[in-house]
Amino acid sequence: MQKLVIASGNAGKLREIRHLLEPLGIEVLPQSAFNITEIEEPHCTFVENALAKARHASKSSGLPALADDSGICVNALNGGPGVYSARYAGEPKSDERNNQKLVDVLRNQADRGAHYYCVMVLVRHADDPQPIIADGAWHGEITLEPRGEEGFGYDPYFFLPDLGKTGAQLPMEQKNRISHRGKALTRLVERIREETF
Repeated sequence: MQKLVIASGNAGKLREIRHLLEPLGIEVLPQSAFNITEIEEPHCTFVENALAKARHASKSSGLPALADDSGICVNALNGGPGVYSARYAGEPKSDERNNQKLVDVLRNQADRGAHYYCVMVLVRHADDPQPIIADGAWHGEITLEPRGEEGFGYDPYFFLPDLGKTGAQLPMEQKNRISHRGKALTRLVERIREETF
């Protein structure tokens, strides 16, 4: 496998995935290079959404495709916003409004524990009956004040007690080692190395 389409238009995700796949010598192309538009994510699970996105990108490009679905799952919200994380505050998508809504909802909550969760799905072709699936979780808590300039999404509010920092205060190299996406992609890379393409 020399080329791979990433079924995402999110610049932050693309940067992280490209960085982690570089050592395998795989050329990572965004779906925008093929004029592939984002599809609806109607499913209630991360894995179903990721699989739908990967199949769509592969069918449209004729190449293997990698998709992820990820979000933040908050204890006090019974795992929400979950698959709705990117659109938590409605359309159009806005990290700023999503974060403000989450902080407002959690302001008087004693338990602000949360974790990011990511599922990655790689299909060799659109009808691949054996997609490669890997997941990862990253545990922390929601802080009410943002910190840091790195990352994206909920990172400025995602506090890591063991490190005393938010996700937005970590350099990319460190974040890639410990984040939900980093863990899922590391597991996916292990699976790719085991498989024959």
